[in-house]
Amino acid sequence: MTQGVSVRVNLLFAASLVALQPLLASCSTGEKTASNTNNGDGASTAGASQSAECLAGERPFFGDTHLHTSASPDAGMFGNKLDRDTAYEFALGKKVTSSIGEDVQLRRPHDFIVVADHAESIGLQQAIDRSDEGLIGDEFGKRLHDLVKDGKGVEAASEFIRGVALGTSKKLPKGFSENEWGANLDSAEAYNKPGEFTALIGFEWTSQPGGGNLHRVVILRDGKDRAEQVTPFSAYDSEDVEDLWTFMDGYENKTGGRALAIPHNGNLSSGTMFLPRHQETNQPIDADYARRRQKREPLFEITQIKGHSEAHPLLSPNDEFADFWLLDNSNLGAFKAPTKEMMKYEYVRPGLRRGLELQDQLDGVNPFKFGVIGATDSHTSLVTTDENAFFGKAFTSEPSKDRWKKHLLKSATDKSLDMYNYQIGSSGLAGVWASENTREGLFDAMERKEVFGTTGTLLSVQMYGGFDFDGTELSANNWAKAACLKGVPMGGDLTQAPDGKAPTFQIKARRDPDGANLDRIQIVKGWLKADGTTDEKIYNVTWSDPDKRTLADDGSIPPVGNTVDETEATYKNNIGAASLSGSWTDPDFDPTQRSFYYVRVLEIPTPTWLAFDRKRFDNFAEMPKDLPYSHQERAFSSPVWYNPS
Repeated sequence: MTQGVSVRVNLLFAASLVALQPLLASCSTGEKTASNTNNGDGASTAGASQSAECLAGERPFFGDTHLHTSASPDAGMFGNKLDRDTAYEFALGKKVTSSIGEDVQLRRPHDFIVVADHAESIGLQQAIDRSDEGLIGDEFGKRLHDLVKDGKGVEAASEFIRGVALGTSKKLPKGFSENEWGANLDSAEAYNKPGEFTALIGFEWTSQPGGGNLHRVVILRDGKDRAEQVTPFSAYDSEDVEDLWTFMDGYENKTGGRALAIPHNGNLSSGTMFLPRHQETNQPIDADYARRRQKREPLFEITQIKGHSEAHPLLSPNDEFADFWLLDNSNLGAFKAPTKEMMKYEYVRPGLRRGLELQDQLDGVNPFKFGVIGATDSHTSLVTTDENAFFGKAFTSEPSKDRWKKHLLKSATDKSLDMYNYQIGSSGLAGVWASENTREGLFDAMERKEVFGTTGTLLSVQMYGGFDFDGTELSANNWAKAACLKGVPMGGDLTQAPDGKAPTFQIKARRDPDGANLDRIQIVKGWLKADGTTDEKIYNVTWSDPDKRTLADDGSIPPVGNTVDETEATYKNNIGAASLSGSWTDPDFDPTQRSFYYVRVLEIPTPTWLAFDRKRFDNFAEMPKDLPYSHQERAFSSPVWYNPS
């Protein structure tokens, strides 16, 4: 993509996800770079372009930790015809045919995926296809079977989803699911190619009591030899997350392997994701709970198709970028509308703040100390996050002229709680800073939180924090090594600030090599005040065109501009910068206050999948004018935490 050329991708559904070279090469001719240093005092100076980064033996690997195939009941019964082998082949870059008959192929392969089919009745559609005796011998199973056979798969899937929320689906037999788990492991072993492509083994535990989403994706570090010693723990076994952690403890003790869990969609949790109470007893959590949660859940899914979970305008009114693909009119069961009080326990930023508040009460342990990633939660077997080649959440949201207005989830009680496809975003991807593309390398990086999430582009971000940076690190040939020698990477901890020093953060970001230029780098800070409450502030660290856009006294900067033609679904890359780097020192630092810092990187405005659909299907007359036809994609680093002691 060259500077100043209008961008319009040929929509033959050759998905334009690009394999990850973003930090391994210098910018091509004509691309703009920018480097600012903003110490928070209103001064900002432009520096020279940075040389190509050398990553101290590491690089970012991109993939999806949350993919469903036809073996998931709410994928197969909805109409997904693609099995896990097809999912792997697509991720590896092969052309496949989607469930609606469209040929689709990635330009370049993904680095890794996790086939995370639901543990609850995994293989249900396959059991229906063969009229499994155990299934049709169960009253609820036979009803689902007959609905699908009568061509009412969507109705059957919706009833199954409600059944998980209400407990009725627990009656289904387990035999066919155990067989399906074995087949899952066989496929993962066949497609795992250490150093080239990683098939991480995992499953989804789908607890959603009353429709409140408490789902977790469980990922194993191990291969089939260990994974086959257990069967996935499901919500049929228990809906209490502490029982899931006990299962993970048991798995590790039995096999010598390792496991972690990633919660997702706090925005649909009915205010239960970050509650400081035990799920089952409703009693206040204790230090043991905090230790277990911190160990078992080192990551959180900050963005995915079913909505963005970073922040909400009602909770962060001073954040001009908080209103981004919010799916906030219902919970996952479409049973209940959230209130502002509930939302405080649903979103990532308030969750991180609550962790600071609870730490003193819990023997110094922060229960909500997690890194962040993006993922899709696609139920199409296809990881397609580019706006111009988005295959939706499920079979019913794969490309069609009217998919925008189809139901994502229909409420059985209140139409205002219905969810529609136009509310979903083409998101997201996980970026993992690892030394090698293997199960062990990726898992270890996830466990230490050296990860970031994007809303679907291959935008890369790397951050280090420390007290001893001297300003030369960003220009060093091996800048990551230079920074790491004096500080900690994202996911790390800083303690006991030296007298008179405030933490400094060194940050580099590079655009998706086939994507949009960058607007700005921001740092989001949260801190614990003397009265035991928390606060937050967003700082602009570095931005494109610093000679034209200057920092105001209130810390704001003018918008980057907007080249999007929403009618034609095009934009121009003649604004913004191909890469940004900056050094930022906290101007409001109080060494006695516990705090966290994470990076948010924004791209320039680009068209959304709705704009591409409207253009492709010539659907200007029907599609409403007020749908989001452009937006600013973004990436989020995992935090760095500061503790006074």
